[in-house]
Amino acid sequence: MNVIARQLPSDFQPGVLQSLKIPPALERIYAARGVTTVEALDAGLSRLLPPSHLSGLAAAVQLLLDAIERQDHIVIVGDFDADGATGTAVAVRGLRLLGAQNVRYRVPNRFTHGYGLSPAVIETLIDDHARDPITNPLPSLLITVDNGTSSVSGVARANQAGMRVLITDHHLRGDTLPSAAAIVNPNLPGETFGSKNLCGAGVMFYVLLALRAKQRELGAFAHRLEPNLSVLIDLVALATVADLVPLDRNNRILVEQGLRRLRSGAGTMGLRALLATSGTDTALVCAQDFGFRIGPRINAAGRLEDMSIGIECLLTDDPARARTLAEQLGALNTERRELQAQMQHEAFAALDKLKISSGKKGAVPSVLVVADPDWHQGVVGLVASKLAERFHRPAIAFAPAADGWRGSARSIAGFHLRDALALLDAQNPGLMQRFGGHAMAAGMTVDIDQLKAFQRIAPDVFSAALLPEMLNEIIYTDGDLNPAEFDVALAQAIRFGGPWGQAFPEPAFTIDAQIFDVQTMAGGHLRCKVRWGNAPALVSAVWFSPDRGADEVPERARLLVQVVIDEYRGLANARLLVRKLLS
Repeated sequence: MNVIARQLPSDFQPGVLQSLKIPPALERIYAARGVTTVEALDAGLSRLLPPSHLSGLAAAVQLLLDAIERQDHIVIVGDFDADGATGTAVAVRGLRLLGAQNVRYRVPNRFTHGYGLSPAVIETLIDDHARDPITNPLPSLLITVDNGTSSVSGVARANQAGMRVLITDHHLRGDTLPSAAAIVNPNLPGETFGSKNLCGAGVMFYVLLALRAKQRELGAFAHRLEPNLSVLIDLVALATVADLVPLDRNNRILVEQGLRRLRSGAGTMGLRALLATSGTDTALVCAQDFGFRIGPRINAAGRLEDMSIGIECLLTDDPARARTLAEQLGALNTERRELQAQMQHEAFAALDKLKISSGKKGAVPSVLVVADPDWHQGVVGLVASKLAERFHRPAIAFAPAADGWRGSARSIAGFHLRDALALLDAQNPGLMQRFGGHAMAAGMTVDIDQLKAFQRIAPDVFSAALLPEMLNEIIYTDGDLNPAEFDVALAQAIRFGGPWGQAFPEPAFTIDAQIFDVQTMAGGHLRCKVRWGNAPALVSAVWFSPDRGADEVPERARLLVQVVIDEYRGLANARLLVRKLLS
């Protein structure tokens, strides 16, 4: 695998952002991301795109108005990831604020119901009602969050049972759209909404904005205070970062507003509890904390147990209950990390047997497919992700399930996973029971006796579609880090200068470094001292999840680094975070 570092192109003009009083290095960073005016950095709520161009809203709003007027029983059907869980909380909280009194939720179980609004979910609602009609009234309206666009059979079963369905989603459609009463999805063909990048929670938030606007027009707030939907924006911010959707300007506004709400001491009780139990200072919270600390805790519930724990944490307003649930999520995340580490070790060992370590024992195949009968199906996606990251190859990991082998796949830039799976299915009918996903992530199920055939056939089909240049890992940087610009002011400006994330990457620099005193930390991480250029002193650096041991780090190397804040006993210092050894 070749690693190619390229500097982001930039139309940098010094002084354009001078009124913001930010370090010159941050001006260059913004320019490389297309931000060249003060106005483009305005994250005020008034700058959000209006919902008016999001088609499907008129029908969705009318459904909700009718349901609220009749006080129908509404069930939110979310997904079992952080976006789905957070979006479910946004839906429940928001509808209650806007007058719906009979709202509850149901999240599919990853292991028994499958993804989305499946017929199995509808049958569960019907069975629950039959057992206890008082506690579980049959819903008149189902609202999907972060799913539903591909739930053709599930919507058909709901319609048959007399339930209307409102789909709110952001995933790509399949060959056929479900026969729902209304669908709101910015990624449907013909959509003119200015951002295709809303996450599931973001789409639901826009539905609530449109509903409130219609209620306002109808005079619903003439004799009561208009609900403030911005109280939901910290949840939308979390979902936007955790779901890795591109941070276009609209999404950056949503994320920045959510961060500001939390930093001010407000915010959802459960989210504040999650920050506290993860050791995050709420006053200093940034988007990276959502991505690396909070999102994984919520996801752990859906991977290992029941996502209801995560949703309940985000719904409760009781500080003690929020703390208890946040601690449960933290414990689940610890269990998930341990399980993932074991599975990754076994996956790498399996690859070593095929003589494909990090290039030392032989060439790395174009596609990696691993499976183990003892693996947990809720964690295979993380293993596939780590394989794809380590070897820069499309990777698929399988674990056993009740209906066969469940696989989770992760891709590399330029290789469209779902299209590759569609080609595989067309050329080999019956090899997979089902499959789905998008360009960078996908899932599939194969019969128990078809796994070996899949492992033999899939790499050949995928390899035919892989162009040689795709197998070179290209890293975009903000250029060389000037030692004179490295200080606490730059580190703080970067921390709060985002929000950084997908398609608006956290700044990363290159340095030609001398490396000293490499030591192994807990968890296999490394710490060291580095000096580069004419730097007058050694600088502390940390390398999380390195691909080599302390004794394998050279004395001189070109490194990809980030500038971060190191806070200890109330003192703030700048340090480097090593992301990759380039040479």
